[in-house]
Amino acid sequence: MAPTLFDNDPKPGDLIEISRGMYTHWAVYIGGNEVVHLLPPSGELGNFGELLTLMDSSTACVRRQKIWEVVGSSRFEVNNLLDDEYQPREPHVIVMDACRMVGRELPYSVATQNCEHFVTELRYGKPESRQVRAAVIGGVAAVGVAVAVLGAALFSSLTKDENKRRNHK
Repeated sequence: MAPTLFDNDPKPGDLIEISRGMYTHWAVYIGGNEVVHLLPPSGELGNFGELLTLMDSSTACVRRQKIWEVVGSSRFEVNNLLDDEYQPREPHVIVMDACRMVGRELPYSVATQNCEHFVTELRYGKPESRQVRAAVIGGVAAVGVAVAVLGAALFSSLTKDENKRRNHK
């Protein structure tokens, strides 16, 4: 018997989340230790190279591979992240649709058509990306903090100037 790849064995149609350090790659499990996923046409580039290629690519290719070929030494887990929000499609439909996509070159955008959008559309019929949502929220929060810090600095500077002006009268 082959070693188990997961703490809980995945079922066909489950989403596989693969930690790549700076970002997360997603695939859909189709059975037989195989996944279908979206990646740059240039192939395996390693974590950072893959990220740079995806950031600069307008297309990506749907591939079917053994899970270990995709995961490599990265951490991964089953993560059906939107099951509480949406009714998953039937597993056999997810697998059939995923397999039909293999070999296709699809439009790619980090913000609107990435690997997470690809797998969530297969599982739920709705393309969503939590990591994009988190990045946008994080970016907005960072801008908010920067504006608040700038505002506080300006206020402090104006207050000091006003105090100096009053003391020199």
